[in-house]
Amino acid sequence: MRTLSLFAIVVVMATVAAPQTLPAPQAITDPKQITSKPNAQVEKNLSIEKLYMTRQVGGADWSPDGKTIVFISNLSGRNNLWLVPSEGGWPMQLTVSDQRQTSPAWSPDDKWIAYMSDYDGDEQWDIFFVSPKTGQVLNVTNTREIAEESPAWSPDGRYLAYMVKPKTSSVFEIDVYDTLQREVKHLTTGTANDRMNVSPVWSKDGKFIVYTQEQSKGTDSNVFMVDVASAQSTLLTPHEGERLHSANDVSPDGKHVLITSNAANGYQNAGLLDIATKKIRWLTQDKWEVAGISFSADGRHLTYTANVDGNTDIYLYDVTTGKARALPLPKGLNEPTGGASAFSRDGARLLYYHNGPTAPGDLWTCTIADSKSRQITHALVGGVRSQDMVEPYLVHYPSKDGKWKISAFVYVPYNLPRNGEHPAIVYVHGGPTAQTLNTFNRFVQYMANQGYLVIAPNYRGSTGYGKEFQQANLFDMGGGDLQDVLSAADWVKQTGYVDPKKLILMGGSYGGYLTMMGVTKAPDVWAAGVPIVPFVNWFTEIQNEDPVLQQSDLATMGDLEKNKALYEDRSPINFVDKIKAPLYLLAGGNDPRCPKSEAQQVMDAVKKRGGVVEYKVYENEGHGFARVENQIDAYKRVADFLKAHVPPADCGCSLNE
Repeated sequence: MRTLSLFAIVVVMATVAAPQTLPAPQAITDPKQITSKPNAQVEKNLSIEKLYMTRQVGGADWSPDGKTIVFISNLSGRNNLWLVPSEGGWPMQLTVSDQRQTSPAWSPDDKWIAYMSDYDGDEQWDIFFVSPKTGQVLNVTNTREIAEESPAWSPDGRYLAYMVKPKTSSVFEIDVYDTLQREVKHLTTGTANDRMNVSPVWSKDGKFIVYTQEQSKGTDSNVFMVDVASAQSTLLTPHEGERLHSANDVSPDGKHVLITSNAANGYQNAGLLDIATKKIRWLTQDKWEVAGISFSADGRHLTYTANVDGNTDIYLYDVTTGKARALPLPKGLNEPTGGASAFSRDGARLLYYHNGPTAPGDLWTCTIADSKSRQITHALVGGVRSQDMVEPYLVHYPSKDGKWKISAFVYVPYNLPRNGEHPAIVYVHGGPTAQTLNTFNRFVQYMANQGYLVIAPNYRGSTGYGKEFQQANLFDMGGGDLQDVLSAADWVKQTGYVDPKKLILMGGSYGGYLTMMGVTKAPDVWAAGVPIVPFVNWFTEIQNEDPVLQQSDLATMGDLEKNKALYEDRSPINFVDKIKAPLYLLAGGNDPRCPKSEAQQVMDAVKKRGGVVEYKVYENEGHGFARVENQIDAYKRVADFLKAHVPPADCGCSLNE
């Protein structure tokens, strides 16, 4: 994903100095300590088809009575809505659509489930209602040139709040739809072009909504409260300098907002914002990434998550005692999920999502009283076993300029001799404000199964490591962050497993951009490159991308004329003549973030000079591929391309299909 974000003014804050409480995990710093584990039972016929037929499970919500859960899954090959008993059981498909759907929200009166759906990946979302009893579907907004997102029900089920943005606008506003009168009311209007209003959250009495206003640069944001009757907004987080504040939930008594903010110490932490005094009481002051989630209906508990170097745990916080406890969950990404709240209405259970390195994500419920969990969905398919997957090592290495400690995950195939003959992939995440987490990656697991090492670095600009690290590539995109990626290649070569002539660079979105920067700026390093939905030319990208991203790019790279030399130097299309590695490019025909014309420029330029390049466009996809048959086709093509140009070592350890 290419990301967005926003602005500010003066705060009275109750900050209490607190030491870091979450322990830092053990990370390997010596490449020689990386080892290939023996596994005589490893499955030898793992295939792209099987891996991509493992189900993807997405957003979910409780039914009002707590007996049923609605969730998104591609069980049918498309991301549609499904229902499953909250005690577990056979899921039932609720919507049948060729288009992808997301963000289900169950109305408190049990009449409807609201959700979003777009058209062939174009991100022009409409909001739909589906009856959980009859399956009747209504397109509520039905606006092809306007996107509506993040549906949120009022507590009485009459009103629906959501974000709205015309296709040609860079601004999200907040609207409310009256389901009885069938009228739309604008709660925010006239927001500046470099800001957007996101994530509406209702108060429990339905009288006001809190929302977050972000600034394009991504370094500043505020929490506002808007009175639904008068549409008057009040700033709740006045402050000086640049600080991030986002609203997560409103307490049942309407007096506090659970927020996530880096205002205390430069790292994202959870706090309770007193609406009357505008003071923040910090629940955490850690030097990792903590995020507030939601309150229980009785207000006794709330949840937050803590992302510690790529592993995310869930904490249950007792509002009365001020004590928090971590739920006993496996390592990986553990994240509460739900519409208005992750808690069931009676407060007895918590709905969460677990995604670990060796199995795809599934929904689970946890009983608050005894912390026991129950698995609700089952994403694995027959013939794909967790024990055949590689668990990555967490590693740290210094940046070349000595300013930063870079974190990465390293996947080492089973049964590999340390003979310096194996290929390796440097796998670069997008964003850049994003993070590689310790989660299941189908393509990475397939390539590890085929004998390829993989290193996935969290370069400067990534989230998860504090404000300074995240802002370290501002006005330097494709500079220091590219050096961190090149350092990942240097590090993995020193393990003793890798042939230095068999390095592959691969990534999607901003990771696709860094892949193109790598093969043009350091052409001798790479044996192959795979840019997925990349952008390659800052000037054409800014001209053609969604207006929200236009504002973001201009805010993070500066004025096009004043900084023209920087834009030219950081546009890899200008250095295509330097490329030595064969390339495989993938693009989506309806991509509003990195239009297919970006990849097409590379295809045309490399072909013109007689280089090796292959290119595949999926015309019915957007920024990334949602249709299972396209995922299988795309990554099978990439795998075959890499095996042909950078084959695995012939050592008896390659696990063929």
